[in-house]
Amino acid sequence: MKRLQAFKFQLRPNGQQERDMRGFAGACRFVFNRALALQNENHEAGNKYIPYTKMTSWLIDWKSSTDTDWLKGSPSQPLQQSLKDLERAYKNFFQKRAAFPRFKKRGQNDSFRYPQGIKLDSENNRLYLPKLGWMRFRCSRKIIGTVKNVTVNQSFGKWYASIQTEYEVAESAHSSTSIVGIDAGVTKLATLSDGTVYSPVNSFKANQRKLATLQRQLSRKVKFSSNWQKQKRKIQHLHSRIANIRKDYLHKVTTTISKNHAMVVIEDLKVKNMSKSAAGTVSQPGRNVRAKSGLNRSILDQGWYEMRRQLEYKQQWLGGQVIAIPPAYTSQKCACCGHTAKENRRTQSEFECLECSYTANADINGARNILAAGHAVLACGGMVQSGHPFKQEPTEVIQVSV
Repeated sequence: MKRLQAFKFQLRPNGQQERDMRGFAGACRFVFNRALALQNENHEAGNKYIPYTKMTSWLIDWKSSTDTDWLKGSPSQPLQQSLKDLERAYKNFFQKRAAFPRFKKRGQNDSFRYPQGIKLDSENNRLYLPKLGWMRFRCSRKIIGTVKNVTVNQSFGKWYASIQTEYEVAESAHSSTSIVGIDAGVTKLATLSDGTVYSPVNSFKANQRKLATLQRQLSRKVKFSSNWQKQKRKIQHLHSRIANIRKDYLHKVTTTISKNHAMVVIEDLKVKNMSKSAAGTVSQPGRNVRAKSGLNRSILDQGWYEMRRQLEYKQQWLGGQVIAIPPAYTSQKCACCGHTAKENRRTQSEFECLECSYTANADINGARNILAAGHAVLACGGMVQSGHPFKQEPTEVIQVSV
């Protein structure tokens, strides 16, 4: 079995390399947006979608044109990969896996990808990229496998390289035989059916006051001035710290759960719908907008989707499974007798069944209901998985015949 795994490292470019990378990212963004605009015009004219093989001819014309001949200064492979990204975005839209492709904005997800021409010097922690030359990076772990491609992206003012490799791995069988249900929440990040509780880290809440102070200071400065740029970098650094704290904690939690349990049952939560604004419209304003806004911040601060994504790929690595079940009535149903009523859950933490007088912590009761639903799915011989495409952080596993 072959595994594709990505190793992400922070790059250490010199001044010229950093300027070149910003230019390459801008060129790739330009190619993507211009091709998308032409595709939209073609669609409005009633014509069929133009495939990648024909879009590449546009790239040749743009490099020959006097208005866009500056594209010659960028490597050809990343520009071609931008067109492939656009084609992939259209395919995902046509197959109802994603929304319609949108134009890219400067400073948001600036990136470009090299499929070939990469050289790796692991001994000296150097990476060679076409038209950029050798560049040092902060190597935090050993790189395994053969390099397939490298994606360079900017995040919070820093440049990173994701090196994707391919290598052989043996079929894995999980060392544990247990199954556990997980109830995700705000006051408790995750409550397991065996009684284990993981408290939330609340990284955004802990830094919310400091972030508000920095943003007020930014609003008083002249936009795009030197001091405005310095203040913006401070805000970016704080956002990066908030995200890193959350992600690090989720990695620790999901690693512990994945190692101890061969099968994990979770709720198929629609976080996007759960965190929608309650402001409403001018004609029909919403109610309890401030309270709902605070709840939305708390939901997004937990990173439920990120926790699920990490559980999925880690369980696949270890030979385990993740089952996603519908979340309806898991908090109102009695885990003892099955009686379902809204009144069963008296408070946020107290559960008392009106039918059999069973009492328990509300989150533990919900986790046991989730576990029971997972057993029911297994008994029926199927698995309820999410509707979104399967994503993993560092790997993709490919089955091959030997």
